[in-house]
Amino acid sequence: MRPRPPITGRGLFGGTGIILVGLTATLLALAFPIWSYADRSGTGPEVLKAQTVPTRYGPLTALDRDFVVKVRLAGLWELPAGQQAEQKGTAEAVRTAGRHLVEGHTFLDARVRDTAAKLDLDLPNQPNEQQRGWLSDLEAARGTDYDRRFANILRLAHGRVFSVVAQVRAATGNSLVRALADDANATVLDHITVLEATGYVDFDALARDLAGTAPPLTRAPAPPGPTADPGPVVPVVPSATDGYDLPPAASSPLPALSPAP
Repeated sequence: MRPRPPITGRGLFGGTGIILVGLTATLLALAFPIWSYADRSGTGPEVLKAQTVPTRYGPLTALDRDFVVKVRLAGLWELPAGQQAEQKGTAEAVRTAGRHLVEGHTFLDARVRDTAAKLDLDLPNQPNEQQRGWLSDLEAARGTDYDRRFANILRLAHGRVFSVVAQVRAATGNSLVRALADDANATVLDHITVLEATGYVDFDALARDLAGTAPPLTRAPAPPGPTADPGPVVPVVPSATDGYDLPPAASSPLPALSPAP
C-alpha cells in the first residue's frame, strides 16, 4: 500500500483555509457594529477605555460615551416619574422627592444635551425597556403602596448610577465629561437624600438588590464614537407648572411595622 503524502503548510492554507479565514473576517466585521449598538453595561472598564478618540476637550473613551448615554436615559424616565409622584404621592415627603427629580433632571438633561452636541454624540429619545417597566409598575400602584414602590425603585436606580458617576469622574480625561459627572454627582446625591427622607426605603432589600444584580441596561442607539450628524435630541421638559424653589428634604414618619409573631 502506498504511503500517504505528508500534510504540508500549503495543504493547511489551501482553498479550505482561505474560505475559513474569509468567514472569520466577515463575522468579526459584523460583530463590531452589533456590539457598538448593543448594551455595554457588563463590559469591563479596560475594554471601554481602550476605544478612545481624541477631541478638543480631551480624550473621549467608550466608558465616557456610555456614561453620557446613561445620564440621558436617567432623565427620560426619572423626570416623568417625579411628575407622577407630585400627583400620586400620598405623603408630602414623596411629593417633595418628586419635585426634586423634576428640577434635577430638567437641569441635567440640558447639560447632557449640550455635552453630547459638542462631542458629536448621538443620544436616545426614549427610555429603555427596563425603565419603561418601572414606569408602568408605578402607574399601576396606588396609595401608600405607590409611595413605597416609588421610594424603593428610584432609590435602587440612583444607587446603581452613583457608582458609575464616581468611576467616570475619577477616570475621565475629557473636561466636558468631567463637568457633567460633577453635575450628575450633585444631582444624584440630592435625589438619594430626598428619597431616603420619605422613610419608605427598605435598606435591607436595597443591599440585596445592589449586591446581586447588574446595573440597568443602557442600549445606546449609536456606535461608540462621535458621529458626523448625531441627529436631533428632544429636550426632556416637564409639564407647564408654576415656578417654585426646591423645598428642603421633608421627612415622613417610618411606616408602621407589623407586630412580631
